[in-house]
Amino acid sequence: MLSRRNLLLAVVATFTASAPLAASAAGWQDKYKELVFAVVPAENSQGVTERWGPFVDYLAKELKTKVTLRVANDYAAVIEGQKAGNIHIAWYGPASYARAWKVSSGGVEVFSAPQNETGLIGYYTVIYVKASSPYKSIDDLKGKALGMVDPNSTSGNLAPRFFLNEEGKEVDSFFGKVVMTGSHENAVIALGNGTVDAAANWWNAENDSNLTRMASKGMAKAEDFRVLWKSPVLPGSPYAWIKSLPADAKDAIRKAFIEAPTKNKAAFDKLSDGKDRGNAPVTHQDYTQTIKMMDFIDDLRKKKSS
Repeated sequence: MLSRRNLLLAVVATFTASAPLAASAAGWQDKYKELVFAVVPAENSQGVTERWGPFVDYLAKELKTKVTLRVANDYAAVIEGQKAGNIHIAWYGPASYARAWKVSSGGVEVFSAPQNETGLIGYYTVIYVKASSPYKSIDDLKGKALGMVDPNSTSGNLAPRFFLNEEGKEVDSFFGKVVMTGSHENAVIALGNGTVDAAANWWNAENDSNLTRMASKGMAKAEDFRVLWKSPVLPGSPYAWIKSLPADAKDAIRKAFIEAPTKNKAAFDKLSDGKDRGNAPVTHQDYTQTIKMMDFIDDLRKKKSS
């Protein structure tokens, strides 16, 4: 169950873009004079705003309405914002989308997800250790401190718990301590500082991960860390809208996302440092396995609290 403290959307950065409407314009924009687009936290707020600002500008131009970017302090804030109808479009991890779909009783639905340069609509969760550490396998981390990201993060919490459990390692009992760091960047920083012995994170490819993006900003040195463990492939991090949006609004939004790489390549490339090929259509069916994974994790939590 979501904590009440997470229900408030903490807007740590807001970027608003608008496009002038023609005097004769009519349609769904008459009702939706502003669309709120929320992004789950993956890096610091300034970095999110700089990364997503040009894309928000592009969306406002294509959709012919005001688009406001909101960066929340946690995943639960975005989930609750969409459930309440205050956030029209959101970018999720697979598990946070699954949670949003369940919490909203199907009131949130996916429509697109990034496709990386290999054509894969998906990514991995990895566990990093320091390159200089003596650890060679997960077994070597028994009793050590593991840095996680957020309770609703796929790569930073749910997927490691699910897949490690399948290997016979229940995270909370196998590791000596589990620390929720709040963001993917913070997890790497905690590992670098020695606060934890290992850290979970997202990973697309050797040249495309949270770590490589941190390295490009001078926040970390990629060579200081190495991947100790990698999960099976996860479905891509999806974009989702509230189901109550009009059909013509959904068509326009989907079209804008799919056409972004050709209509505004610079804005699209900025989202992934030029590593993604495009945005591909996805449906709820692509995330049914993630929902099962989340149900499994929820069952584990219930057993512990009973």
